[in-house]
Amino acid sequence: MKHLLLFACFLYSLTNISQEIKSPSEFLGYELGTQFTRHHEVVDYYEYLAEAAADRVQLTTYGKTNERRPLILAYVSSATNIKNIESIREDHLKSTTGTGNSSKAIVWLSYNVHGNESVSTEASMQTIYELLTNKADYLENTVVIIDPCINPDGRDRYVNWYNENKNTPNNVDPNSKEHREGWLSGRANHYMFDLNRDWAWLTQVESQQRLKMYNQWLPHVHVDFHEQGVNNPYYFAPAAEPFHEVITDFQRDFQVTIGKNHAKYFDAKGWFYFTKEVFDLLYPSYGDTYPMYNGSIGMTYEQGGSGRAGLGIITGIGDTLTLKDRIDHHFTTGISTVEVAAGNSKKLNDEFRKFYQPKNYKYKSYVLNGDADKIRALTTLLDQHQIVYGSGNGSSVKGFDYASGKSGSSKTSSNSLVISTNQTKGTLVKVLFEPNAKLSDSLTYDITAWSLPYAYGLDAIASESLVGNSSYATEKNTDTPLDPQAYAYITDWNSMDDARFLAELLKEGVRVRYTDKPFTLSGKKYDRGSLIITNADNKNKKDFLQLLEASARNNNKSLTATTTGFVDGGKDFGSSSVQMVSDTKIAVLSGEPTSTLQFGEIWHFFEQQLKYPVSILDSDYWKQVDLSKYDVLVLPNGWYGSSFNDGQLQRLKDWVKSGGKLIAMGGAIKGIDGENGFGIKARESKKDTTLSLESYDVSERESIKNAITGAIFKTNVDTTHPLAYGYKDTYFSLKLGDDAYEYLDKGTVVHLDKATMPVAGFAGSEAQKKIGKTLIFGVENYGRGQVVYMVDNPLFRGFWENGKLFFVNALFMVN
Repeated sequence: MKHLLLFACFLYSLTNISQEIKSPSEFLGYELGTQFTRHHEVVDYYEYLAEAAADRVQLTTYGKTNERRPLILAYVSSATNIKNIESIREDHLKSTTGTGNSSKAIVWLSYNVHGNESVSTEASMQTIYELLTNKADYLENTVVIIDPCINPDGRDRYVNWYNENKNTPNNVDPNSKEHREGWLSGRANHYMFDLNRDWAWLTQVESQQRLKMYNQWLPHVHVDFHEQGVNNPYYFAPAAEPFHEVITDFQRDFQVTIGKNHAKYFDAKGWFYFTKEVFDLLYPSYGDTYPMYNGSIGMTYEQGGSGRAGLGIITGIGDTLTLKDRIDHHFTTGISTVEVAAGNSKKLNDEFRKFYQPKNYKYKSYVLNGDADKIRALTTLLDQHQIVYGSGNGSSVKGFDYASGKSGSSKTSSNSLVISTNQTKGTLVKVLFEPNAKLSDSLTYDITAWSLPYAYGLDAIASESLVGNSSYATEKNTDTPLDPQAYAYITDWNSMDDARFLAELLKEGVRVRYTDKPFTLSGKKYDRGSLIITNADNKNKKDFLQLLEASARNNNKSLTATTTGFVDGGKDFGSSSVQMVSDTKIAVLSGEPTSTLQFGEIWHFFEQQLKYPVSILDSDYWKQVDLSKYDVLVLPNGWYGSSFNDGQLQRLKDWVKSGGKLIAMGGAIKGIDGENGFGIKARESKKDTTLSLESYDVSERESIKNAITGAIFKTNVDTTHPLAYGYKDTYFSLKLGDDAYEYLDKGTVVHLDKATMPVAGFAGSEAQKKIGKTLIFGVENYGRGQVVYMVDNPLFRGFWENGKLFFVNALFMVN
């Protein structure tokens, strides 16, 4: 009788809790899945839960988006756990040092990183409600962290678009407008960046703010909820090959454990699903891999639907897929994940501690040397990841030399950056810095190379021994007043700090010159591109010195004052070799046929990195714009095809001939080449006419012979050309495909020679043959103007730091 009474009390308690807390449908005033919920309404529901169940829900706002929408996290657990939430967090983090005695499982559920994959935010509300009611027992030994919407700007863009364009009632016909989202889709954030590829690079405010919170917890399990094509069944872990070699056996096995639990529920409902296909675990900047490299069980869950599905759509086999269906599937895997974690909390804690034990990786230390600005930019990223580093102490180091691809040696100094794998984030260090990630399978979902020494343009040695180091002190520019009697002030041109310094001066109306020949003055050598700011050029600007000092301080620049323009060697400051940087008015094309993401890279670069004004001309009306108002027009990568008819192409040619500068990136080159275009010529691949029969099953693998999946190539640079100011004679370029163009007759600035084996990443054998002796970056003079060709993308995802100065040179130095 006593047990019956206890059971009755338990049932009453659950029923009472359910009655006290409103479901999402009750709170919102419509059945979940019959409408899309705007972000502010989602936040309202979570705030309601934090008040109605204050003992079990703790809500925090961890930041804001570019469009000022709040980013929130909900901590959900038992009343006792919420009361002790901080001590639970601290005890859990002690596991990374081999101490502590944590017994709680930490599960982090991330929803809606892609804004138009909109079901997951809806599912998050049903999931938290279920955890607080019918599945409250899971929370006794588990803390669940829910991010209901990683990308609020993208989500609201999609939801608002859908509400504006849907039929009433909604129409399941795939051809109806509500299923045809336009160029400006909701997938990306405000700046058209894919946040699911930004975990490691942290270029976006959402990623930067989220990672601060993530590093405070380092959960045992992290799930990233997604959607895929309408006709695809559900995908959940285990993932596909290639797995990065640092992923542990336990991480792989636990993915299987979770997957089998999901399958149990899906099988009972007759729902279709697949595992071990497509979605691999290699590229480090995903919402599954980045957590993996920090000790979590990182997983991607993919529901069929995405931006096309709306509230309901007819699939390819004639079934109707509804938003309610999609919610049910994501809800099921979310609850199943928490269930498995709750049932394995001891194992998760034990294995988490093991993950952070010292590892015997081949390379124990990475030693980097080079431009101080580039090293400082890298240390900023390392700080965000809580990666520890130091400076050299004068010791010699031997190991793999990134520049030569062979064994090499160097001597460290106080300016050297030393990063060891012998630290808490040692596994992440290996993944981000290793020269070439090991590939267990060449069929991958994303790029296969990203090594940070190449990305930041730094000389590096990977050592198999631990390299001694001292604490690193980042050099700061001393705020020294400038001599008002100086003839001129000189500074170098090597990095994005230099570019931002120039951009700030130009915006303030300060006149700046640069040299196109090296010179020496007072025993110091200045390379091509060095900036020269004279008092005479700015004599009518009353606040000139204050502006110059402020800009130098803001951008960490040191200025050398000189009392003369008479140089010791080279060209004097009055020479035609010392030219004025013009006040450049820049426009960039948006809309079809440009790539949304590549347009976003350029937009973000101007506004958040270079901080220089840009006009955005949409393809809907750009043909009516007077191009003579602009000095530069940027054509982002995209699918141009025949987007420019003969008349439009002639208009561009006339504008360039009159002095305009056209920067064509990636696929945009295909829109302006050919018989009626400019002078660049595409390299045609040589077709193998030999009849080859192959089985259907191997055809996909055969096709990758023609693919380059984000590999790094060593290229040659003409350092005398203005496009290459600030660069050495070699550049490591990230190549994303096999588009190939012949050398220009004049103006080939960066190119591949006939040796095309990548230094890192995968490139198919046929693709390598095609790209031999081809252009990477070049400039064609055309009339009084220029066309700048960028076959590879120097702004890729905002993280290829060493490519950015090429783009700035194209804007300001090429003339």
